[in-house]
Amino acid sequence: MKEKELIEGALRGDERASRALFERYAPMLMGVCQRYCRTQAEAEDVLQDAFIRLFEKLPMFGFQGSFAGWARRLTVNVALKTYQRKRYTMEQNGIDHLPEEGGAPTAYAELGEQELLEMIKALPDGYRLVFNLYAIEGYSHKEIGELLNIQEASSRSQLLKARKMLQRQLEIRQRIAI
Repeated sequence: MKEKELIEGALRGDERASRALFERYAPMLMGVCQRYCRTQAEAEDVLQDAFIRLFEKLPMFGFQGSFAGWARRLTVNVALKTYQRKRYTMEQNGIDHLPEEGGAPTAYAELGEQELLEMIKALPDGYRLVFNLYAIEGYSHKEIGELLNIQEASSRSQLLKARKMLQRQLEIRQRIAI
C-alpha cells in the first residue's frame, strides 16, 4: 500500500492500515527515541507514546508535507515531554542523575553507528537533548530554546560542551586503539 492509502485507512479505523503504518515507521521513529532516551526500555515506552499521539493527531496531518517529517517532529516532542516529566519527578525526589552505562572501548577507525549512539547517550541530559535537536534533527538554537524553555545562548553553550565531550571521548578511543 502507498503511504497515502495507509494514512487514509488508519483515519477510517482500518486496523490493518494502522498496523502497516506502524510497521513502516516504527524502525525510523525508534531511532529517534533511542537518541533521546538512556535505555532501550525507555525508548520503547516513548515510541509507544509517540504512536498513541500520532494516531490521535492523525486527522490533523492534512497531507501537507512529508508524513515521515511530521511523525519525526511529533516523536521528538513526545520524547522531550517525557524527559521533562522525568526530570521534574527526579527533582521532586531529590535524584540528581541516573548512573550512566559504560561501553566497551573500540578503535576510532572502527567506530560504528552503535558506538556513536552510545557516546551520545552518555552525554549529560541537557547536552544530549541540545546535541540531538541541533546536530541530528536540524532545529535552530532559537527553536531549541523555545522547546526546552532555555535561553538561546544556553543552547549554544550546551552544544559546544556536548561537542567537546564527544571529541574527548573520540580522542580517548583513538589513544586506546594505538
